[in-house]
Amino acid sequence: MRITLVRHAEVDERYKNRYNGHNDIGLSKNGEIQARKVAKELDTMEFDAVFCSDLRRAKETLKYSIHSKDAFFSDKLREKSWGRHEGLSFDEIIAQGEIEYINFLQWIEALDGEPHKEYIKRVEEFFLFFLPSLNKENILVVTHAGVIRVLLSIVKKITLEEAFGISVENGSFMVFDFKSV
Repeated sequence: MRITLVRHAEVDERYKNRYNGHNDIGLSKNGEIQARKVAKELDTMEFDAVFCSDLRRAKETLKYSIHSKDAFFSDKLREKSWGRHEGLSFDEIIAQGEIEYINFLQWIEALDGEPHKEYIKRVEEFFLFFLPSLNKENILVVTHAGVIRVLLSIVKKITLEEAFGISVENGSFMVFDFKSV
């Protein structure tokens, strides 16, 4: 099974470097350009199945591709929910004085919203159980950086902190061949 993972294109400036989670925000003007560019590349490829996060920024990234007509939209591909911290930056959360940053795992466990273990389980179930059950060879998935990094952590057997240190640019894609993973 081969999975082409696309990170949604760039969001509006006021949402950059924030815990956007389930906030349903659209693309910036530059994000639209990125989406059109990645669509041109994707349109040269063939896919047996197409999945996309049901959040607007992912849908808008896919809409320029010929593959958008075949897409199944899923909340399983959403970024982690950050609850009451959603939409805030790291500095804004620290300024509230309720949470101190000690280390990566402590921080993501301390933030409100979807428990990180449930988030990891959701990503794992989608990619390692649901997708293989479809018996498809070539799958396109449009999602979020966090989802991609969690998957990287699982398949590369690295810590979540190491995976979150990997740059996943807006409007970029990577291909995983699960036969070799």
